[in-house]
Amino acid sequence: MTSEAANLPAWRGGWMNRLIARPGFQSWASRFPLTRGRARADGAALFDVVQGFVQSQVLMALVELDAFRRLRAGAQSAEALGRACDIPTDRMQVLLQAGAALGLLKRKRDRYALARKGAALMGVPGLEAMIRHHKAFYDDLRDPVALLRGPDETKLSQFWPYVFGADVPPADAATYSDLMAQSQRLVAEDTLRAVSLKGVSHLLDVGGGTGAFLEAAGRATPGMQMTLFDLPAVVPAAQGRFDAAGMADRVEIVPGSFRDQALPHGADAVSLIRVLYDHSDDTVRALLARVYDALPAGGRLIISEPMGGGARPDRAGDVYFAFYTMAMQTGRARSAAEIEALVTEAGFSQVHSPAPARAYVTRVLTAVRPN
Repeated sequence: MTSEAANLPAWRGGWMNRLIARPGFQSWASRFPLTRGRARADGAALFDVVQGFVQSQVLMALVELDAFRRLRAGAQSAEALGRACDIPTDRMQVLLQAGAALGLLKRKRDRYALARKGAALMGVPGLEAMIRHHKAFYDDLRDPVALLRGPDETKLSQFWPYVFGADVPPADAATYSDLMAQSQRLVAEDTLRAVSLKGVSHLLDVGGGTGAFLEAAGRATPGMQMTLFDLPAVVPAAQGRFDAAGMADRVEIVPGSFRDQALPHGADAVSLIRVLYDHSDDTVRALLARVYDALPAGGRLIISEPMGGGARPDRAGDVYFAFYTMAMQTGRARSAAEIEALVTEAGFSQVHSPAPARAYVTRVLTAVRPN
C-alpha cells in the first residue's frame, strides 16, 4: 500500500500518508485481510530500524569477547564461554541467544556454534578491526541531533586528523594505515572486477596508504609499473609491503601531500581509491585538477569509493557512509552523478560508472583526459 501511495499524485499521496499515520488506521490495517500482510511487514521493518543500534552492539560484544574464534573449534555452552570471558553465565546466555537471533550463531540444545554469517565475518579482511573501530563512531552518534548541528570536535575527527592536513605522528599513522589496508582488500577486489587495467603501462595511486590496492593491481597486471603517492608517515610500511610482495623493482614510492604538492608525472592512469569522500568539494576540485595535469592526453582516471544513491537513495551510501563522513567533519558520500559533475568540471570526459557488485564495499567511476 505504501509503495502504491508513492506513485499517486502529490495531493493523493499526502492524503494517503496522513491516513496511514493514524494509529487507528494501523490497528485496522493489521487485522483487515487485504492489508494486514503489508501492515505487519511495515511494522517489522520499522522495528528492525528501531533496534538496529542494539544489534550493532550485540555484534560489537561478540567481536570484543572474541566469541567467533572461540566457537570456531566447536559448540560451547554459555557457562563455558562466560567462564572464559569473565561474564556471568546468565548474561552470556543473553548475548549468545541474541547472536543466534541475528543469524551469527546457531543454537544446538544448550550450546551455541558458529552460523554461516558468523563464519563469513571472520573471512572478511579487516571487518573485525572496523567493528572495534566503530566505538568512536558510535560515541559521535550518541546524540545524532548534536552531530547534525555540527559540534566543534568529534571522536572520528580526532582519529583521522590527516583529512584536515594535520601532521600525523608515526604511531597514529600506523594505526589508521593498518585499518585502511585491511579493508582495502575487498575494495581492491571489487574495483579490479569493475575496471580492466589492460593497456595501462604505469599506474599512479594517489593517497594509497601502505599500498594494498597497488599490490592487488600489480598482481592482476604483472607488467605494469606503479607509483604510490601518500604522506611521508606511511612510506616505511608501504616499502615493507612491496618488498615482501617482490614488487620493489616495479614500484616507486613518492612521499608528499596532494593538498599542496603537484603529483608525479609519467603515469598513464591515476587511481583514487577511497580518497574523495574523505574531503571537501574544494579539496576534491584541487586534487582532480592536479590529476588532470599529471596525466597525458588519453590518460585514465579511476575513482573507487562508497557513493550515495542520489535520486535513488542507497542504504550503505546514504545512511552509513553519509553519517560516517559527517562524524569525520569533512568530506561526504557523494553520488556517482555528483562525482561525475566534479570530474567533468576538471576537464575529463568519457565518464562511466558501472553498476556496483557490492555497493556497501565500493562503486567505481572512470574518466579519460581528452586528446
